Amino acid sequence: MSRLDSMLRRFTAQRDGLNWAAEQIAGQAGDALDLGLGNGRTYDHLREIMPDRRIWVIDRVLQCHPSCIPPKEDYLEGEAEPMLNKLSQMGVKVILAHYDFGSGIKEDDVAEAARLSPMIASVMQPGGTLISGQPLVGFEQIKGPDTIAPDRYMFYRA
Repeated sequence: MSRLDSMLRRFTAQRDGLNWAAEQIAGQAGDALDLGLGNGRTYDHLREIMPDRRIWVIDRVLQCHPSCIPPKEDYLEGEAEPMLNKLSQMGVKVILAHYDFGSGIKEDDVAEAARLSPMIASVMQPGGTLISGQPLVGFEQIKGPDTIAPDRYMFYRA
């Protein structure tokens, strides 16, 4: 598969997964959390499909498209661990989280996701939904939408 085809497959899976997850949490209380703002595409989609939810964003550096800059009060800039601890100390409860941190070095990315999993759990609402391109630990893995290959995205229940 070409890199272009792989990227298209990833973007389609991400969109389908986010749409599916938003349906799963409809009517439940809690905020959303985008872990890894990047260019802002995912954040922009979350704003569109969940306009009435607060969407927290964590990233090391703000480098997104100008139209995707989150409000200052919803953006936590810095390393994930202290930012997740800050959310937890604030009492934030997340019903939907999207995990998209990564360097592109698979073993490093898997290790980081495992290390951050307990901190992510500390802000999750019981029964909340998580979507991740990396395996998370301590959550119940669930089946996502049929349109997504099992190895492309992983879905979890808190």
